[in-house]
Amino acid sequence: MCTVTYIPTGVNQFIFTSNRDEAPKRSATEMVQESQNEKALLFPRDALAKGTWIAVSEKNQLVCILNGAFVKHKHLPPYRLSRGIMALDFFKYKNAIVFFEKYDFVDIEPFTMIIYDDGELYEFRWDESKKHIKKLNTSEQHLWASCTLYSEEWQEKRRLWFSDWNEKYKVIDQAAVLDFHKNGGEGNEKFDVVMNWENKVRTTSITSIVKKEDEMKMRYEEILNGEIEEHNLKINPHGLFEKKGY
Repeated sequence: MCTVTYIPTGVNQFIFTSNRDEAPKRSATEMVQESQNEKALLFPRDALAKGTWIAVSEKNQLVCILNGAFVKHKHLPPYRLSRGIMALDFFKYKNAIVFFEKYDFVDIEPFTMIIYDDGELYEFRWDESKKHIKKLNTSEQHLWASCTLYSEEWQEKRRLWFSDWNEKYKVIDQAAVLDFHKNGGEGNEKFDVVMNWENKVRTTSITSIVKKEDEMKMRYEEILNGEIEEHNLKINPHGLFEKKGY
């Protein structure tokens, strides 16, 4: 759960992409389409914890989790609840504001949560003791990187690579965004956008979501084996799943 970008492409439209950097044993084993609290959900399931780091719902919602809040914290298990399960719990609530107010975050490991909630974009950080909620401009580009893996120096480098990428592409589409998420960096295997830290932590997948007015199209690429799946989730009251895999 490391490098994440939000790229607006029009009114209520964007490309949202997440590189997941984790222990290889925690790569996703399946794409899940299920109903929860009368909402159709679509997400890759974590093989170990059975939660997720990124999910969308038919109610025009998206959630993405990064490890850590502002600075690298001390890992002190056991924790009461997995952050990946918490990400799915979000969809039990009417909207983001109710989730922020009502959910019990006590004894959950620090995280950064990016939420798109029916036209509103939030950055929510939990530092183990306090909530930090920021409403973001949906018409601006945004980039995040996990503080548990990258120092401020390497986070700043990512911002510079992102700026260089913007200069390279005058027309931004999903292929252009994936170029950054696959090739951004300076040739340092441990710290580039696709990273590998001695096979202990590495980029296991890239999930990219193209949000249109009436649907979200999720492209999931498993870096470890090269498999790609694409799923469409219609934005409507009933939830209509369509799938294309290759």
